[in-house]
Amino acid sequence: MEWKKVKTLGGSSRGHNGPLNQAAVREVQFGPMKLRQDQLQVLLVFAKEDSQSNGFCWACEKAGFKCNIARTPETALESFLDKHHEIIIIDHRHSRYFDAEALCRSIRATKPSENTVIVAVVRRQSDRDEASIMPLISAGFTRRYVENSNIMACYNELIQLEFGEVLAQFKLRACNSLFTTLEKSQEAIEITSEDHIIQYVNPAFESTMGYQKDELIGKELTEVPINEKKSDFLDTINCCIKTGKEWEGIYYAKNKNGDNIQQNVKIIPVFGHRGKIRHYVSISRPCSDNNKAEKQCERVQAESQTDIQTCRHKDRRKGSLDVRSTTSRGSDGPAEFSHGALPGSSQRRHSSMARIHSMTIEAPITKVINIINAAQENSPSPVAEALDRVLEILRTTELYSPQLGTKDEDPHTNDLVGGLMTDGLRRLSGNEYILSAKQVHPVSGHMILALSLSDIPPRIAQAMDNEEDWEFDIFELEAATHKRPLVYLGLKMFARFGVCQFLNCSEATLRSWLHVIESNYHSSNAYHNSTHSADVLHATAYFLCKERVKQSLDQIDEVAALIAATVHDVDHPGRTNSFLCNAGSELAILYNDTAVLESHHAALAFQLTTRDDKCNIFKNMERNEYRTLRQAIIDMVLATEMTKHFEHVNKFVNSINKPLAAVEENGGSIEEDEAVKNILTSPENRILIKRMLIKCADISNPCRALEQCIEWAGRISEEYFAQTDEEKRKGLPVVMPVFDRNTCSIPKSQISFVDYFITDMFDAWDAFADLPNLMQHLDNNFKYWKSLDERQLKTLRPPPE
Repeated sequence: MEWKKVKTLGGSSRGHNGPLNQAAVREVQFGPMKLRQDQLQVLLVFAKEDSQSNGFCWACEKAGFKCNIARTPETALESFLDKHHEIIIIDHRHSRYFDAEALCRSIRATKPSENTVIVAVVRRQSDRDEASIMPLISAGFTRRYVENSNIMACYNELIQLEFGEVLAQFKLRACNSLFTTLEKSQEAIEITSEDHIIQYVNPAFESTMGYQKDELIGKELTEVPINEKKSDFLDTINCCIKTGKEWEGIYYAKNKNGDNIQQNVKIIPVFGHRGKIRHYVSISRPCSDNNKAEKQCERVQAESQTDIQTCRHKDRRKGSLDVRSTTSRGSDGPAEFSHGALPGSSQRRHSSMARIHSMTIEAPITKVINIINAAQENSPSPVAEALDRVLEILRTTELYSPQLGTKDEDPHTNDLVGGLMTDGLRRLSGNEYILSAKQVHPVSGHMILALSLSDIPPRIAQAMDNEEDWEFDIFELEAATHKRPLVYLGLKMFARFGVCQFLNCSEATLRSWLHVIESNYHSSNAYHNSTHSADVLHATAYFLCKERVKQSLDQIDEVAALIAATVHDVDHPGRTNSFLCNAGSELAILYNDTAVLESHHAALAFQLTTRDDKCNIFKNMERNEYRTLRQAIIDMVLATEMTKHFEHVNKFVNSINKPLAAVEENGGSIEEDEAVKNILTSPENRILIKRMLIKCADISNPCRALEQCIEWAGRISEEYFAQTDEEKRKGLPVVMPVFDRNTCSIPKSQISFVDYFITDMFDAWDAFADLPNLMQHLDNNFKYWKSLDERQLKTLRPPPE
């Protein structure tokens, strides 16, 4: 007898020593389905009985599994085709009896084996003789088991298989019934990846659209002319579905013959690995009322752009606002449409509104203004006048920047705003300030080879001992490194965050890159030098370790933030954007007087990095990942430009802090936890968090310990003094007159800077990231500057007594 059937073992339990109760049939929850799994069957393929086969046999009895034993490949295959075992364990130790890999291939060639777990029992090898597992995988084995006849070891292996690979395969088998349902559904169903690549369409979809599966599978939606405005449509619905909400509405589609088809559509996001959206399921059916649907679809196509913003909010204005279509309401219900005339409106006004709503491209602010105009029609006079004032404000371009009055304003605040948030006055005299932006600084070979993370000099290592703490003293490291702190701190910070592993670059490449970047900071600048860059890098790393920030960002975001902090002021000339624009500098001309320095920092950083393989930290990255990383770095560097300071802060507060506060007020249910997760991890909000993070890191000096705060205040003042001196010397407009070294009150300038730029921003950042130590420093430092000002002192420190 070449193979024998071992009697059914087990019963109501796995033995009195077994930790789990095991019935012959158990239930498994698979999403909304409850599945029934029969008692597991195991096939042991051993040419001869030995302690290992006995170990597995007794382990099956202990686990309550049915067990069969086969002695030859032929009887093993026969037994499997008869019983369809969930687990097959093949003896791979003795090649003289049978070829285990050939047997595995034979089993894998059968249809029932696609959901079977096959284990190879291999000999125990010394560490030196450890063999590759790839031949086993190529043959079709699921995993290997290093011989160990101990019954408990065999039992543990079976239990791990049951609740690991076997359970996963069991769920995959259940998917067959789900796909059968999809195939037989009369509704057209399309499944795409998170990148909108078509992965499945059912026969009803093929029939409706006139395409065959082979013409669609693997293609991006934009490659298939299903809808003339498909990209706009996707932009519209994305704002709803990527927060986890369903979208439901009506739209036109074109079939393969070019005929228009009016469809009711529901699009559902499917969350997968890491809680991120991995697929979209689109369910559609033809509209039942073609005339009504035609009108509805016209409205959808006309306003697909303008509903991007409105679909994000459940609380929407109703009543007389019939001028808008509600094409998407998240999960609030299907789309509704209204074509009623505005009560009391004139024919001319109605005609104008009709023209506006026939536009295919319309900005969200235009729709807001239209809604307010409509609301004015039946409003009392005081309300109408107030709405007129609202419209006047909305039509301005600077919606986020506070407006300073013309009288009795603090001159320090006025000058800071003029110097940091404008491009300055334009001179037509022909004076030009030539910035040698194209003269990048080479790095000598002996400098690059002189350092690695493992041989940092003791004094420098000691200066970086507490680099994870906010109290870390960057000036101590500056002194220890002879004003070259960026390379050393960068090596340690980047190692802590695993940057080299993420970028797949060597430490030598990173070291060369840090040398090149630091060499292109100007050590002659009082403030904007590599010490400032290292300080911002330290603050960035500190913020990245805060719990809420870690919940929000992925590793690619962390790497982008660290790189952006490192390069954010590279080749800074020690002068403001306003100065460069007034002076007609080459950079101002190159960047059209817009974000001149920030654009230069970002562009030069990538030029320096990619021109030489020795320092190209991106050279081994996959193309799409590199583009994503590059875009994130550029966005963060540009966010340090101060003209959009208040826009960034207000968007952060309104899009993140306020929604989080609203959720947290309601307690801590699972639904609320999910809502918090959606707020923190939505793509738009992650961008806002990264911008806020680097902005706070860039101007965190007032939140440092007092002595560091005073030192930074002195350095930035000196740089502004030098700019004022040069402006006067060259006859340029003086953009910050209060920064005259002979008359300036440094305490007043610090008070104005904190009042106008720092307090609100760090209040918002503290509410998000929880930074009590920083806020205490900020309060102490502000009181220090106030005390000096009250004594009418203009210097950094009081005179010695």
